[in-house]
Amino acid sequence: MGKQVKDFSENRAGYALVKRILDIVFAAVALVLLLVPMVLIGLAVYMDDPGKVIFAQYRIGRYGKAFVLYKFRTMRRDAPRYVAAAELLAPENYITNVGRFLRRTSLDELPQLINILLGDMSLVGPRPLIPQEKYIHRLREQNGVYRVRPGMTGLAQINGRDKLLPDEKVRYDVAYLNHFGCRQDISIIFATLPGVLSGDGILEGSVARDRRE
Repeated sequence: MGKQVKDFSENRAGYALVKRILDIVFAAVALVLLLVPMVLIGLAVYMDDPGKVIFAQYRIGRYGKAFVLYKFRTMRRDAPRYVAAAELLAPENYITNVGRFLRRTSLDELPQLINILLGDMSLVGPRPLIPQEKYIHRLREQNGVYRVRPGMTGLAQINGRDKLLPDEKVRYDVAYLNHFGCRQDISIIFATLPGVLSGDGILEGSVARDRRE
């Protein structure tokens, strides 16, 4: 696994507080500015497949505690609830037409701005996983990754995303914590937009499984 996280208490408490304040301000402003687009996305989700437009799912957050993560629903209502899309044999059979667009553009992640306001997440940090992803959870616990809030985007997301093996993702998680600071967060934010626009690194179903096997 390489180097574990350094003593996270050294010279980091100050930025952790500033980061939380900035998260709150950013999420509050973004929710106001994006309210109309989010309502329109919700309507599109409902018209494509009537039902709840927000998908709520348990994820693992800071200190290894579970929280409820919010996303726009991108799959049919009968899709397996606690199986990552990358693990499904034929995810295309479950992903809706609108959902396919939302996943490709990452617009389905916008409701996580609420998670940021609630303190469950940060704008930048390791991506939160479902509880069933036991192997990578064990790696994160062993390497101290759960000392910070998970993020909407992170170092692994701009360096391969779904193309990465679990060990590679955790290496990026550890690298993020070892360089925890404003400069790194800003660089990740600016690197995220091109990746979102290109859809780079998004793999699902058999393609994602083949990459890991």
